[in-house]
Amino acid sequence: MQRIHKVLIANRGEIACRIARTCRRLGLKVATVHSSVDRHARHVREIGESVELGGAAPSDSYLRIDAIVAAALRVGADAVHPGFGFVSENPDFVRALDAAGLIFIGPTAETMERLGGKAQAKREAARLGVPVIAGSEGGMNVAAEVVNAVRGMPLPVLLKAVAGGGGRGMAVVETLDGLDARVESAMREAEKAFGKGELIVERYLPRVRHIEVQVAGDGQGHAIHLFERECTLQRRHQKVIEEAPSAGLPAALRERLLADAVKLAAGVNYRGLGTVEFVVTGDEHHFLEVNPRLQVEHPVTEEVTGLDLVELQLRIADTDRLPLMQADVRCDGHAFEARLCAEDAEAGFLPTTGRLDRVDFSRAAVRIESGVESGDEISPYYDSMIAKLVSRGPNREAARRALAAGLRDSTVIGLTTNLQFLHELLHWPQTIAATFHTRLIDESFAADAATARAAPVVPAEHVAAAALHWIATQRAATPELGCWSQARGFTGWRLANGGPAPAPLPNLVLKSGTDEWPVRFGAPQTDGSIELVLGDAHERVSLAVLPSGHRLLHFGGRTLELALVGDAHSIELSSPLGRSVFDCTPYLGGALADAAAGGQLGAPMMGKVVALKAAVGDAVKIGQTVIVLESMKMELHVAAPFDGSVATLRCKVGDMVERHQVLAEVAPLE
Repeated sequence: MQRIHKVLIANRGEIACRIARTCRRLGLKVATVHSSVDRHARHVREIGESVELGGAAPSDSYLRIDAIVAAALRVGADAVHPGFGFVSENPDFVRALDAAGLIFIGPTAETMERLGGKAQAKREAARLGVPVIAGSEGGMNVAAEVVNAVRGMPLPVLLKAVAGGGGRGMAVVETLDGLDARVESAMREAEKAFGKGELIVERYLPRVRHIEVQVAGDGQGHAIHLFERECTLQRRHQKVIEEAPSAGLPAALRERLLADAVKLAAGVNYRGLGTVEFVVTGDEHHFLEVNPRLQVEHPVTEEVTGLDLVELQLRIADTDRLPLMQADVRCDGHAFEARLCAEDAEAGFLPTTGRLDRVDFSRAAVRIESGVESGDEISPYYDSMIAKLVSRGPNREAARRALAAGLRDSTVIGLTTNLQFLHELLHWPQTIAATFHTRLIDESFAADAATARAAPVVPAEHVAAAALHWIATQRAATPELGCWSQARGFTGWRLANGGPAPAPLPNLVLKSGTDEWPVRFGAPQTDGSIELVLGDAHERVSLAVLPSGHRLLHFGGRTLELALVGDAHSIELSSPLGRSVFDCTPYLGGALADAAAGGQLGAPMMGKVVALKAAVGDAVKIGQTVIVLESMKMELHVAAPFDGSVATLRCKVGDMVERHQVLAEVAPLE
């Protein structure tokens, strides 16, 4: 490098880590920035030098131009890389860096103004003869103007934030009902995400493909393309799975797309790396927007071209020259990328926040770009992305299968994620055949909402692993519970039953969704195994802790490795069979089972009666809860030992009861 020796990365998460990796490979020093809640974030830990910008909200930290410039000067940086999002498309930021004598790794402020805003970019495209979508001539800052523009166009129309991307500040308007509120909501979202609430309105094309072309320019009228990416698989205008090159695109249409992208980049003297986005319907393509920055999905282009796009950005910024010609760029093989996010697909892809108890990609044989590790937090202030998984293969099907395998072999525990959804999406017929459109996922979920979706089947192996973890947790955490602390009393088995047979009553009920499994334990064996009764099924199982912290389950002649976290109340686990979450409810066990066999229901430990589930004279079935206790922050269910009726109740709600105290009696059926 001639001018650049140290780079400040003005971003966070996986993209900050990824940029730092290339900088260090090129021998450049690197520093970063963080907000108050990101003091211990992975990008801060990995990069090793960071300046705090301010509070948690982006407006108080990652969007503060003055603080970022000051941070760059403080660490002695020559250049600033903005990553994507935040200030990456802000011309005022570029000018502030220019004034401070710092190099911006990206286009000039003038180019950014011409292309960074969707309205101006659309005018530039039309000027150069690139097909555009009909709509408003420019951006609008006043909600009433946006409303009037919508009323003057045939529906449906699309509201789009002039600044930024990623689907934020976008809304499809199909009816005039509630129009004012929808416009105001889109403007607020755009303002919050990008610092500008300005919107444009254009014709909405509902069944299109979203294809983008990666371009690079030297700022002097020379530009090249790095082929195209398929970004059609989206939910709510946000990309989910991307691939390169586009699947099944006619050769003539591909050539027109590539040519128009290069024409636009050269026509505005584009400097650096950028992406020209199009929508495709039939054999027609329309300009959508330009992203004058690095894209989230840039790794798929790297995989098929063999280029490091961050290095390309750095070399252009350092020399104001393109380090390669169009003839040097080749597209070989196929690549996929999946965005693994902390979000609940079943709840409309709502983000989830909290602690990631375990993140493990060690078995996933794909490229991983991640900004978090086990124990990190997903906060409500920033993007919900956990990682990007990137696969490559000699052809599309090989790359698709590789990504599916990588997702299957990934573990994320602690938060609900879209991991299972991504795996399923790769197996949709439309994905396999590349017959998708941008509304496919949204329409599929809308159709599912109109019908009852089948609940996922919980594997018996997961139930068994959860049961064994629960009993181990109980023994380790509550040695003071007398009979519960020893194997015989803890599991409830009896030699009088004819050997080490399982207990006559369930010790535990595991619940997942609407399903539940009463669990009975047999005697522990010298080899570490134990007999379990899950409902009516008998299995001899064992669960060992591996050095990695994972568990190894032996179940019915099958061995399965699992990642597992949990306590006496809830357990979450994942394996190649999927992910399961269980609620744990203890039942009677140990010496109390002897009394229960005669109809007496005793308290397994000191506690408080919090509910009576049956009254004197009520008929009850074996295993049916009669009394609920609360003790040591655990809820304990005292159940009927056989079919019969409640003969007596010796307690009431609110009573504090002693261990082994008889609480009720059940009379058998005549």
